[in-house]
Amino acid sequence: MKSILKTALCSGLMAMTCGIAFADSGAESVKPLAAVYADTTGYKKFRFGGYGEMRASFMDYGINRFAGVSTGNTRTHRANIEIPRFVLAFDYKFNPKWILGAEIEFEAGGVGSAVELENSENGEYETEIEKGGEVALEQFHITRLIVPQFNVRVGHMIVPVGLTNAHHEPINFFGTQRPQAETALMPSTWHETGIELFGSFGRGYTRFDWQAMVVAGLNANGFDRNEWIIGGKAGYFETDNFTSPGYVARLDYSGVKGLRTGISFYYCHDTGANADKEQTYKSIGRIPVAIATWDAQYRNRYVTARANLTYGYIGNSAALSEANRMLSNKSPYSRLVPIAKNVISYGAEAGLNVASLVKSKFPVIYPYARYEYYNPQYRGSGRQTMDKRLEVSQWQVGLNWFALPNLVVKADYTMRQIGTQKVFGKGPYNSENEFSIGVAYVGWFIKK
Repeated sequence: MKSILKTALCSGLMAMTCGIAFADSGAESVKPLAAVYADTTGYKKFRFGGYGEMRASFMDYGINRFAGVSTGNTRTHRANIEIPRFVLAFDYKFNPKWILGAEIEFEAGGVGSAVELENSENGEYETEIEKGGEVALEQFHITRLIVPQFNVRVGHMIVPVGLTNAHHEPINFFGTQRPQAETALMPSTWHETGIELFGSFGRGYTRFDWQAMVVAGLNANGFDRNEWIIGGKAGYFETDNFTSPGYVARLDYSGVKGLRTGISFYYCHDTGANADKEQTYKSIGRIPVAIATWDAQYRNRYVTARANLTYGYIGNSAALSEANRMLSNKSPYSRLVPIAKNVISYGAEAGLNVASLVKSKFPVIYPYARYEYYNPQYRGSGRQTMDKRLEVSQWQVGLNWFALPNLVVKADYTMRQIGTQKVFGKGPYNSENEFSIGVAYVGWFIKK
């Protein structure tokens, strides 16, 4: 695995967006930071826009992979329809150098749940469920533009770890769902409160974009078997614990036309220090978390190709698992264990622009294929036994039709094998096949 980390840390180099960087044409990548900086001249005072997705899925498997100990998911037919997210975005210029940015996300059409820690009642949790989804302040920050090489942002921001978080708008991936190789291991979209320094330097073949952030760290209470650190994202309470911050770095290289490749890194010294109750992990010691990623995209008039790799580590995972198993059943956390010491995911997708091959006017259609492998139970600590039902190898094929430059109709078919690292081949559990259709858009509606 050292060789995988070495590849991730040496292959790429990275970027970030200033607020939302909406693409201007079908399947285009998010603009490099230098272009985003320049884009602040595209409006005089404010701009308003957003993005959204709608999806229907038809599946041949049940809803609980863990119901069948030896077979995995039951074989059945079911379907669902959803609005995964509807996001409103707003940027306002106090002047050309000071800019307010904000995003509000409506997820699954709901209001969400409120969780309170009642210290007056022996530290018990009280939860009020209002609706299945949530309304979240995904971004709220003030940016001070200084020079293209160095700028400052403070507030609630996207954590640009991995391909999907850094480029999460729905026209920046082919499928009806965000790539599962990353979203199975990390929050998506991952957003935290803190401070960021960012900029661009170089030109031509030596152009780089960089970011460095200090944000609210992860909370070990939320780590579990199925989703690793996803449940540890801040936001359950009105204020976030900042005892042990998270440190984020990202660097992108975009000096070759059509290519962007980058690495990102996340580190929190002690996620146990951010627990709801300080005594929970006192006997364990530190619970550090480290995540390293590499990702890349290449695009020209004919093809769009993307690839990504993620590797993660949690310290003291065996003791952490036992402590989380004993959390109050009134807490908002799953308490599913064991929690893996190491996780891994990787994936790649490529699509062909059929219109580029036809001389006459033709719709912009991208047939594509994607392969992904992800395992939130890759390696345990000590005598931990990892659950093979969380190891997934899957292929996806589909079509993306760009009816408008920033509006896409999608269809895909996913073939998911459980418990195998084989690119082709059947795993020890029942396979999971799924057909989905969806519509997505992104854009600025008003600029003034």
